[in-house]
Amino acid sequence: MAELPKFRNPSLLKLALTHRSYVNEHSEVQEHNERLEFLGDAVLNFLSGEFLYKRYSEKPEGELTPFRSSLVDEVQLAKFAIALDLGRQLRLGRGAELEGGRQNSNLLSSAFEAVVGAYFLDMGSDIPPVQAWVLPMFSEVVDQLVITVPSINYKSRFQEWALAQGRQNPKYTIVNQSGPDHAREFIAFVEVAGQPYGTGKGRRKQDAEKDAARDALKQLGLI
Repeated sequence: MAELPKFRNPSLLKLALTHRSYVNEHSEVQEHNERLEFLGDAVLNFLSGEFLYKRYSEKPEGELTPFRSSLVDEVQLAKFAIALDLGRQLRLGRGAELEGGRQNSNLLSSAFEAVVGAYFLDMGSDIPPVQAWVLPMFSEVVDQLVITVPSINYKSRFQEWALAQGRQNPKYTIVNQSGPDHAREFIAFVEVAGQPYGTGKGRRKQDAEKDAARDALKQLGLI
């Protein structure tokens, strides 16, 4: 069973579990977990990439990329958070609490990222201890993800199409975001050489961009 690591500085873990809504309702609290979330996202992307590179040495980059996306997407990170019982431990504002924030996948996945970022800092920005904690969780789920992940990497496939047409790399832009902090939705727009090709939405910017690439491929009749 997954467990939280032991923190040398417990205040870092407390910060990782502090949502913006809690800060908004408690003036004595000055900081929330979004900066740690940003850091944890970067650490997880590195660790997942290295993990898959070593585990599936026979697979090309085009196959590894969608595996990595699924290993660290909102759905899977929320499952890790649930296994660690992070929902119960979150410091939430009353509004987020009443809206079911402790069960919200976006909020849970963000909290997991923040905990990873906090543990990285707690270990003196040393990767191996974080790796030792995270990789067993990856190992438990990755083989099933490899079976179920669709073979299409929408962003890579759209980029290949654009370059094959002698055009520039696709450019993705987040054109809108809405919803409360714990259930935010992003709208992405993709263009090539100034020409629009697709739009998409998602709970994370990366998911919105992937959805925009999927829409572009659909509009082109390629899927």
